[in-house]
Amino acid sequence: MNRPDRIDADACYRALCSHDARFDGQFFTAVTSTGIYCRPVCRVRTPRRENCRFFEHAAQAEQAGFRPCLRCRPELAPMDRHWSTEDASAILQQQATQWLDDPQHWRDADGNMGERLAARLGVSDRHLRRVFEDRLGVSPLQYLLTRKLLTAKQLLADTDLSITQVALASGFSSVRRFNAAFLDHYRLNPTQLRRESSARVRDSGHGTMVRLGYRPPYDVAATLAFFRQRRIEGVAFVDDQQRLGQTLRMDTGDRSHRGWLIADFDQTRCQLVLRVSDELREVLPQVIHRMRAALDLDADPGAINALLHSAFPAGDGLRVPGALDGFELAVRAVLGQQITVAAARTLAQRLVNRFGEPIDTPFAALSRLFPAPEVLAQASGDALGELGIVKQRQAAIVALARGVAEQGLVLNGSADVPATIAALKAVPGIGDWTAQDIAMRALRWPDAFPAGDVALHKALGVRDFKQPAREAETASQAWRPWRSYAVVRAWSAGQVTPLPGASA
Repeated sequence: MNRPDRIDADACYRALCSHDARFDGQFFTAVTSTGIYCRPVCRVRTPRRENCRFFEHAAQAEQAGFRPCLRCRPELAPMDRHWSTEDASAILQQQATQWLDDPQHWRDADGNMGERLAARLGVSDRHLRRVFEDRLGVSPLQYLLTRKLLTAKQLLADTDLSITQVALASGFSSVRRFNAAFLDHYRLNPTQLRRESSARVRDSGHGTMVRLGYRPPYDVAATLAFFRQRRIEGVAFVDDQQRLGQTLRMDTGDRSHRGWLIADFDQTRCQLVLRVSDELREVLPQVIHRMRAALDLDADPGAINALLHSAFPAGDGLRVPGALDGFELAVRAVLGQQITVAAARTLAQRLVNRFGEPIDTPFAALSRLFPAPEVLAQASGDALGELGIVKQRQAAIVALARGVAEQGLVLNGSADVPATIAALKAVPGIGDWTAQDIAMRALRWPDAFPAGDVALHKALGVRDFKQPAREAETASQAWRPWRSYAVVRAWSAGQVTPLPGASA
């Protein structure tokens, strides 16, 4: 099932005995005496070594006939990301699994999910299946089914959505198919699992609460400070209780869902406690997926720090902050060209006040939605100019909005990164700096690098060179494939000495 060179069973057992959250989601332990598979952080009595089998992915454990633990709940684990920029098979697997992890792709009425994914990646369906079988031991559709079933399991345990609502929200085309798949994999029907799961937490009128795991270390203070510095009044807040709140619009097909969410870090458990309004419950899997990306909950600090710690010893807990809405982030990246963060926030605030949609929430600090792409696509130059936005950025914002609203430009982690960067740079007023910033924070590309960034030049000590962008690019090669994290750490550190061998 697992290739022998991809997993060290003895090392996994030592990690299991330690219950160390740094290994959460990097492997799963299946216990032959119980037929259950668990996360490394599970607090049940540690099984005997001879009774343990170890798998990199939950799909592998389920394919081998094991059921998810009801106590540690494998669906809460951060996702595993093996990034590579050289191994073609690894790159293909990365792109495919990231696309399959996104709930917006789970509805597959024509039954040709594998073929459509292969066509999108530019390979044959057979080749894609061969790569999955070789690297993961499961097919793309088996991997997808596990993702959908674990999502359904979380909805059953944490919400009071009906079985039908859970089935549809998890991407199943019918309740019958959902029940059959659930029973086949877990040997329990959904109703039985709901009864056996821990009690659901729900406060009437205050939304649905779910928990999302992450791997430590995580610099919560730095992440919240980043969002606090850039918050738009009415759209988002970070309060004295270290809670992050935001309004959100989710468009699925011909339906638009508008609501709010509140995120609170439980650092003791290495979890994010997320509360979502009733209006967003039907798209809860998509909301969870976006929040995981926005707060970079699936980052692997061990792999990142192994490469970057020597250059950035104080940055081990830093993450790459993203956004719940890639379009909003892209617009704000355009507004932030060549001005300070404070000035960019002022322009964004004016844009929201003029074009944003009012929304009723239980929180006084959340009262507006960021303007929709369809709205800004129709905005006139005069209206934008009155807000203090210069003509070049006016044109870029309108073109960007039209690209999203009319041409299907995708600005999230499932996008084709090279093609999207090229499409962004083709927009008048968007250069490499803006495109790389969007790739880093909206497309979740870990190897983005805005080589022309002035603050980065200062941090790397290359500002006074004749060609600082080229010097920064040269220095950055030692940090691949984690250059996005290097950028965040360089900005935070203020001054970094380039690695030996860099021309800077």
